[in-house]
Amino acid sequence: MIGTARALALFALAAFSFSVAAQECKNRGDLDPLYCDDDGDLVADTPKDAKKLKNPNTLVFTYTPVEDPAVYEKIFKPFTDYLAQCTGKRVVFYQVQSNAAEIEAMRSGRLHVGGFSTGPTAFAVNIAGAVPFAIKGYEKDFQGYNLIVIVRKDSPFQKLPDLKGKRFAHTSPSSNSGHMAPLALFPKDGLTPDKDYKILFSGKHDQSVMGVNSGDYDAAAVASDVFHRMATRGQIKEENFRIIYKSAKFPTSSFAYAHDLEPAFRDKMVKCFYDYRYNEDMKKAFDGADRFYPINYKEHWAVVRQVAEAGGEKFNSAAYEKETKREEEARRKAAEEKKK
Repeated sequence: MIGTARALALFALAAFSFSVAAQECKNRGDLDPLYCDDDGDLVADTPKDAKKLKNPNTLVFTYTPVEDPAVYEKIFKPFTDYLAQCTGKRVVFYQVQSNAAEIEAMRSGRLHVGGFSTGPTAFAVNIAGAVPFAIKGYEKDFQGYNLIVIVRKDSPFQKLPDLKGKRFAHTSPSSNSGHMAPLALFPKDGLTPDKDYKILFSGKHDQSVMGVNSGDYDAAAVASDVFHRMATRGQIKEENFRIIYKSAKFPTSSFAYAHDLEPAFRDKMVKCFYDYRYNEDMKKAFDGADRFYPINYKEHWAVVRQVAEAGGEKFNSAAYEKETKREEEARRKAAEEKKK
């Protein structure tokens, strides 16, 4: 009885808090109820209550798990060392194994800043209060990538309709190039995912590429930058593949901070990012990009949101929960396939 009464009291308090927050928020858009967007820039506003602001002693950073996280921890080591010196904070690289795990880490307050893959960026913004501020780039422009469809060069496939009924790999449900863009773009070129072929989720871009290379998949939809990086590292030979489809340019992974970072510290950290210039290893790893190029979510992610809408996709909580379950299932199946 006491437990029930306490539970009801907590529920009432939560409902009251939500009601107060809702009344104080003039605009929310697609953001979760935890966040407000009163200035209309499509990202979560900085909390007005100073008690809700964070100035961490240890700054936690990560990068999207499009490939082995350990590879990126090593690649970013010179930068994280610099960021520690520049901010005066201890900086740690937090390895994440999935897009959902990265988003959840920021939503729960365990992640302060990191690189989010193109599609998951929108979920991170709406679900976790992420605020994108940079993309890998050059002096005058940001770095982009294309959705490409790869097949083995010795295969008979020359165009998308040739892949009807074939073993076609997507990466994960929340991926832009690996899933959402194919849903939106392929039908007008004569191939409808989940109708003309059964979608096989590999879990990651590199696993899709390696699956085509080994013959496990007839084709795969992947990000061009990941494909080319794998070739540069010697993991694959580009001449063993044929690209039979190439989309328009999309922005690469965003770098985003948690919306509740204390403004003075946040601005100092962002300046550290903008002032940094990649060393030769980072430039090689990121296709010649040499800096963090300033962007804003409303403008630079418009094309990504349009693709999602065209494909009937949403970036809200319900869609996130659905995609998280599908991503977990995809990873489980991919792991089982690797054991065979």
